[in-house]
Amino acid sequence: MATAYWCVLVAALLPYAWTAIAKTGVPGYNNKDPRGWVTKQDSYRVRNANGAQLNAFEAFPAFAAGVVMAQLADIDPGRISVLAIAFVGFRVLHGVFYLAGVHWLRSLAWLGGFACVVALLVQAALGIATT
Repeated sequence: MATAYWCVLVAALLPYAWTAIAKTGVPGYNNKDPRGWVTKQDSYRVRNANGAQLNAFEAFPAFAAGVVMAQLADIDPGRISVLAIAFVGFRVLHGVFYLAGVHWLRSLAWLGGFACVVALLVQAALGIATT
């Protein structure tokens, strides 16, 4: 189970990696108004890194809940770990593809991560229903 928990930590920190890339994407970052600064940027790197950051924050709660719910439902820890590792892998790829501007691969990576979350949640629901 420790592996899945480490994956939750990595997923929680991942948005901050994309934030760092966005803030260092061009000179002149203004911490007094970071959101206003981002909206004024014409750099695809800043916009895409910011988009990856926002999407990573959006994806995290359901993933963390899925890991905890699957554990509480006594789902096989190995299965939980595989899904957690896959989720983190897909989310890293999502951010990389976001930065690279490859929208169709980004969407596939998003879908892969989403499928991992759905699998965790469904297995938790079915596991609790059958006990």
